[in-house]
Amino acid sequence: MRERLARLLKPVELAADRRHLADPVLAARLEAALEVLRDEYAGPLPQQEDRLAGVADVFGLDPEDVDVLTVAAAPDLDANLALVYGLLRGQRSPARASTGLVLELTGQPSLSSEAHARLGAGAPLRRYGLLEQQQDQPWLLRDVWLPDRVLAHLTGVDQLDGPLAALLVDPVPLPDLDADGVLTAAVEAGAPLVWVRSPLGSGGLSLAAGALAAAGVGCLAVDLARVPPSADLSALVSALVREAALRGAGLVLANADQLAATERAADPASAFLALAQSVVPVLAVSDRPWQPLWLARHPLVVEAPPVTTQHRTVVWDQHLGAGVADPALTALRLAPESIADAARYATDLAALTGAQLSAGSARAAARRVAGSMTTGPAAAPRRAPSFDDLVLPGHAAATLRRLVSWAQHRDEVLADGRLVDVGGKGTGIAALFSGSPGTGKTLAAHVIAAELGLDLFRVDITSIVDKYIGETEKNLERVFHEAESLDVLLFFDEADALFGKRSDVKDAHDRYANQEVAYLLQRMESFDGITVLATNLHGNLDPAFSRRMSFIVHFPDPDEPTRRLLWRSHLDRVTTDPADPVDVPHLAKQIELAGGDIRNIVLAAAYDAIAAGQPVGMRHVLAATVAEYHKLGRRVPADGFAPG
Repeated sequence: MRERLARLLKPVELAADRRHLADPVLAARLEAALEVLRDEYAGPLPQQEDRLAGVADVFGLDPEDVDVLTVAAAPDLDANLALVYGLLRGQRSPARASTGLVLELTGQPSLSSEAHARLGAGAPLRRYGLLEQQQDQPWLLRDVWLPDRVLAHLTGVDQLDGPLAALLVDPVPLPDLDADGVLTAAVEAGAPLVWVRSPLGSGGLSLAAGALAAAGVGCLAVDLARVPPSADLSALVSALVREAALRGAGLVLANADQLAATERAADPASAFLALAQSVVPVLAVSDRPWQPLWLARHPLVVEAPPVTTQHRTVVWDQHLGAGVADPALTALRLAPESIADAARYATDLAALTGAQLSAGSARAAARRVAGSMTTGPAAAPRRAPSFDDLVLPGHAAATLRRLVSWAQHRDEVLADGRLVDVGGKGTGIAALFSGSPGTGKTLAAHVIAAELGLDLFRVDITSIVDKYIGETEKNLERVFHEAESLDVLLFFDEADALFGKRSDVKDAHDRYANQEVAYLLQRMESFDGITVLATNLHGNLDPAFSRRMSFIVHFPDPDEPTRRLLWRSHLDRVTTDPADPVDVPHLAKQIELAGGDIRNIVLAAAYDAIAAGQPVGMRHVLAATVAEYHKLGRRVPADGFAPG
C-alpha cells in the first residue's frame, strides 16, 4: 500500500493547488503537511505485497475502483494524509475523505452518472462490503471509508471478527462423497451458489469441504444455527461472503435454511440474493429441500450421500490412529465432524488422566459430545440394575426378558433378507410400558438398557415441543437420528404428553397437532433402534401407536404377594432392629401402595433411624408410612397401620 499512497501524493498536491485558502494559517498547515508527505514518500520504497491488487482480482474490480479504495483507505493508514484531507475539506482537524474528495482525487466529475454508479448503494464496492458511506449528509459531503476488516486485510492482518469467529466449524473433507464429481465441477466452473441437501445421516459438510479441497480452494465453514436471534442475517451473509473472498476461500454454510426461518429473517430473499451474487463459491448445506420462493433463479442442487461405515472408519483412524477403532465404534452413525470432536475429547481426556486411549473411551466420548439439547443420559442407578431388582408378575417379567432376547438376536434375524419388512418399516424394536406411577416402568427401562449394554437416553418433552409450526417434528427427527447414531435406548417418559390421541379438526391448532402425531407414527416405523414409551394412562395414547409396538407391557398395581416381595427387597438393604422387627406380612396386607412408594417409605425410615442413631425398626417404618400417605393425600387409618 505504501507505493499506492506515494502515487496518491500527486493528485493531493493538485487538489491543494486548486484551493486558494483565505486563511493563511490553514494554508501554511496544508503546505507543511504536504512537505512532510513528500519527505516520507521520497526515494525508493520497500517492496511489499500488494494486497489491494489481490482484492481487485477476487472481487473483479476495475482500476478506477482500486483508486477509490486507495483514496478512502489513505487517512486510516497515514495520519498526515488524514490531516491533509481535513484541510482540503476546510476543516482544522484530520478527517476522512468525503464523496466529493474521492471523486476529485480519482479524476471523476461529480455530476457524471459514472460517479454515482461507482459509489452508489448498488455499486460493487458497496455491495461487497468493501466501502462504507455516511448517510445523513448531502451526497458529496458524505464521509467514505473502508470497514475495519478490509483495512486490516490490506495491512496483512487476517483475523476473523469476533461475532463471525463464534460461528466457525471445522468440517472433515471427504472427497470420496462427491462420487460423480458434480459438486467439484460446479466449484471449478465458478457456480456462485449450490444448495447441498443433507438429511440427517448424510455428509453434507464433508461433501462440501471435500469438493472445495478437490478443486484446490480453501474453505470457510460456519454454522448459521449459532447465529443470535437478534442478528441481521442479510448483513451477516454479506460479511461472510466478503470474509471468504478476502481469504480466497469458498464459503460453506451449515444449517443454511436458517436464512429463511420466519422468526429470524425479515427478508430472506435479500440474504439469498447476496449468496447468488457472491464472487466465491457458496455451498449452502441444509436438511431442507430448496424452496423456489427463496430466489428467482433456481440454483444447482446436490444431494449429499449417506456416510458409510468405511467413511467413518477413515475419520476415526485419522484422529485416533489406525487400529484403535473397533467395529462397535465405527458402527455409531455419527457425522464426520462429530467423530472428529469425539476423538479430540477422548484424546484430551486420556492425556489428562493418563489412561490408555481405546475404542471404549472413544465410544464414551462420542456419547458425551454428540448428544443434543433435547436428549441426554438418564440418571441411572449407581450400580447396573438387573432383572433381580424387578418385582413383577410372571407374565410381565417374561415379556421383558423376551424383549431383551429380540434385541440381542435382531442382527441374526435381519441377516436373512427374506424376513425384512418390504413395506418401508424400520428394523427397530418398540415397547410400550403402561401402569400407575411407581410400578417400575422407569426401572424396567434401565434394566433393559443394562442387559443390552446400552446407555438409556431420556427424551426431555419440554425441549421437544415448540410453538412454531414444524419445529416439533424437526426436534423429534433430531432425537431419533441421534438415538440411531449413538446406538442407545430411547426412552419417552410420560409419553402420552407427546403421543396423544388425534382429534377431530376444529381449528388450526388441532390440524397441526394431528400432523405431529402422524409424523411420529411414520418416524417410529422407520426408526432403526430400540424405543421404550412409558405412560401412566394407556388410554391417552393414540391407538395407532399400539399397533406399531413390538411389545406392550402392563405394570399392574402390586397385589399382596408382590408387595411382600417388594418390602423384603428394600428392607434387605438396610440394617433392621431385632428388638423391633419389621412385620412384612402385615405391611404387605395393610398398605396398598406401588413399589416406588414402598421404596420411599423404606428410605424415609432409614433416614429417621440414622438420625436417631438406631437401626430401622417397625416404629420407623410405620411413621414413614403415615408421612407417605399424607404426601399422597390418602386417608390414614385411626390406628396408623399398627399391628392389631
